[in-house]
Order: sequence, then C-alpha cells, then structure tokens
Amino acid sequence: MALTRALSAVLLTFTWTCTIGAPIEAQEVPIPQLTPGSARKPAAEPSKLVQPAPPQTVALTVAKGAPLQVALDQEILVKKVGQPVHARIVEPVYAFDHIVVPVGSEVIGEITKIESLSEGKRTLAVLNADFTPLRKVEVGFHELVLPDGRRFPLHASVAPGSGQVIDLVTAANEKEKKNAVTDMASKKIKEAKQQAHEQWDNAMKQLKTPGKIRRLERYGEAQLPVHRQYIPAGTVYFAELEDPLDFGSVVMTVSMASSLGAELPEGSVVHARLVTPLSSATSRKGQDVEAVLSQPLMDGDRLILPQGSRLKGTVKQAQPARRMKKNGQLRIAFSELVPPDGIEQKIVSTLEGVQAGKDAKVKLDSEGGAEATTSKSRYLATAMSVGLASLAAFGDGPLSTEHSGGQAIGGANGFKVVGMVMGAVAHSRAFGTTMGVYGGAASVYSHFIARGREVVFPKNTAMQIGIGTRAATETPRAPEAAPPAAPSESAALK
Repeated sequence: MALTRALSAVLLTFTWTCTIGAPIEAQEVPIPQLTPGSARKPAAEPSKLVQPAPPQTVALTVAKGAPLQVALDQEILVKKVGQPVHARIVEPVYAFDHIVVPVGSEVIGEITKIESLSEGKRTLAVLNADFTPLRKVEVGFHELVLPDGRRFPLHASVAPGSGQVIDLVTAANEKEKKNAVTDMASKKIKEAKQQAHEQWDNAMKQLKTPGKIRRLERYGEAQLPVHRQYIPAGTVYFAELEDPLDFGSVVMTVSMASSLGAELPEGSVVHARLVTPLSSATSRKGQDVEAVLSQPLMDGDRLILPQGSRLKGTVKQAQPARRMKKNGQLRIAFSELVPPDGIEQKIVSTLEGVQAGKDAKVKLDSEGGAEATTSKSRYLATAMSVGLASLAAFGDGPLSTEHSGGQAIGGANGFKVVGMVMGAVAHSRAFGTTMGVYGGAASVYSHFIARGREVVFPKNTAMQIGIGTRAATETPRAPEAAPPAAPSESAALK
C-alpha cells in the first residue's frame, strides 16, 4: 500500500513538471472575438495628436458712450441752423493699447439749434445797451475722417458742459519751489506733466486760434450795441458715441498678456476721464467718484493697464462758494483700481492735472485739491467804476453832473450807452448821480460782495492722476497701561 502511494506521488510530480516546461506557443490561448460590424481603428497620425490653441485676439472697439474730444479749428460766425462746422480731434482715442483715432483727425458737423431768448433777458440786455445778446448755440457731429482717408459715420450726442475754451491746469509742486532733492517718482511725475502740456500745446497748434489783435477786435465789437455772434476757434466739445466704432482686432502676444496686472511703477501718471460730474456747490464729502482710463499705462514697451480700466474713489472735501467772493473748493481721491479683468487693487492717488475752462480760473494745490480763483483785474475795474461815479457826482470839472458830459458819464456807468444817452438828454444832476452810484455799487457788489466762483468738473473732464500701490501698514498698538506704583514708605506710615 505504501509502495502504491509512493508511485502515485512520483507520477503526479512528473506530469506537473512537463506541463510547466512546455513552450508558450503550445499552450492554448483564448482568441478574442469581435462583435459583428466592428473593426479595429487605425492608429492616429502623430500630427493630429496635439491641437495647438488658437491665438487670443483683442477687439479694437471704441465702446458706446465713449467721448471724442474735439475742438473747432476755425472761428464760426453764427448765422443759421444747419450751418456746417469743422473740428479736429485734440486727444488720441485708444482701444485697449492701440491708438485708433489719432490727434488731428477731422470731425464734420453742423449747428443744430440756436436758442431763442426770453423777453426778460432781452429787456435786461437792451437796458444794458446790448440789442443783440448772445444766444446759446448747439452743434452736432456726424462724420469722422482719419488721416489715412478712412471715413466713419458718427452717431454722437454732445455732452452737457461742452462748448467752452479749456486749458490744462497742473498741480503746484512745493518741493520744486523749495529746491529740495526730489526722488525718482517725483521726477517721473514732473516729466509726465511736462509731456501732457506739450501734447496739449501741439494739439492746439493745429487750430486757427485768434491772436491778440483778433481777440481785441472781437472784444471791442462785443461792446457795441449791435454786434455779431461768433464761436471762437478752440471751443471744445465732447461727442459721446451712440454707436460703437469698430477698428478690427489685434493678436494678444505672450509678452503683452504676461505684463498685464504687473506691479505699478513708481511715479505712474494715468490719463483718465471723469464719469461722475462734480461741483463744489452740490457734491458732498464721502460721495462716490468714478473715472475711466482714456489711455493705457505703459512701462517702456510693457503694457501695465489697458484703456478702459476704472478708478474708484470719494470726495474728500467739498466747500461751496460763499458771499464776499469766497470761492468753492473741491478735493477728490481715488483708492481702488479695477482693470478689465475685474480684480481690484488698493491704490493711493493725487490729482496732478485737470482740463478746465479758461473762464473758470481753477488752480490745483500741491496735494491735488482744486479751488476757483478770482481775476485780479476786478480791482482795476472797480476802481474805475467808483472813480467815474465820484467825478460825476462831486467833481467840479466837465465830468461833474452840472454838465451834460458828466451826466452822460454817470449814466454810462450805470447802463452803458442807454444810460449815457438818457443822462445827456435829461440834464438832471440827480439822474446822473443816481446812475453813477448805481454803476459803482454794482461793480463793488459783483467783484467783492457777491458769491464767489464754484469748482465745476463736468462729465468727461480730462484728468492726469498719479497712482501707486498702497503699502500695507500695521495698526499701531495701544500703549500698555503702566502697573500701579508701589506706595512709598511715608505713605505706608500714614
């Protein structure tokens, strides 16, 4: 029995050894079966394995609502509605980082409305010897012509506050006045302001602005009882687009994409347009203010901020004008920068320059605060008016009211030519004296007692704003309370 078991074990071992040692080809391998109608797919070509991403493009579009700053390139004698007007672009228009409408581009339009005067205004003007008082004239623009000859139809509306001769006002710099050593940021800001002045002066050179002789002629003509009305060359309008302007697209390069959102260089000055209209009479401290970049911010060839980035801030000070010729004051500051990607960042800013009407007489202090100023010519005008009134009333010469010449002078001091004629015809000392005193009192009131000027920044006001990244500051810790002093020995004995 034992021998039978030993033989069986040897046989089983031999059979297992033969099975393991057989070649793989001799072993039966199951064959995979394909389902009916199926076939093996061909191998993919190497060129089709990885598809390159299409290049990213940026649309060069001037959006609806964007303003075009245009200025009349020649003087216009106002005649009728429909009269053609011709203007030039005086500030370049950007789309993203490209100039799409350069300075000097032509803008063609026409007079759309001539305001009719009320009876009250007309009567007051006649009493002041003005039989052709100035009327408000509205213009519109309907075509844009680029320097390369391309023409674009314009559907635009002229923004409120347009229609005045403006000038570029920059902030004073106390460091320069004290001859202090300025750092690199201050030098860059100074260079940016000088460049802005040069660009504005070059833009004005393309306009046929009147010289001193022509201005004197127009001033003298305006003093006559009957005179023509002109719109002077250099009058600036803001034409807000009602339909966008398309200038194609541009490929976004790798270097351009990598530079966007980079840290702001020290001494950066951006060109922006005010979105929120402001006035020292109506604005309040804490009021939200918004502006939009009209030009991209570049650091050499690197694009830091594209056109269209937004600035958000608040009104820091608003002081309305008051009696006794106290002028209004206005101070704003932007604290947030919002690029087109929507990622906000905190900034510090100062108002370095602003475009304001020449008649507004606005000045900026070293910290960017705006204040209206009063012309010093008011002293001379008031002195002349009071002097004529005194001579007409109390003089013994030919200017006294005992003579017709004195009565005429007294009347002219009150109501110009009408007062002069009435004073000469009336032969009344009382009339001449009354008109002279009225004229002198009116001059004193308007120049020294009446309310001062307001600071007004209408929508689309062009600004130069110095910006920088806000540095993180630690809140100072409150000083720890000192432990109570130990009582002295003398106090303990008591």
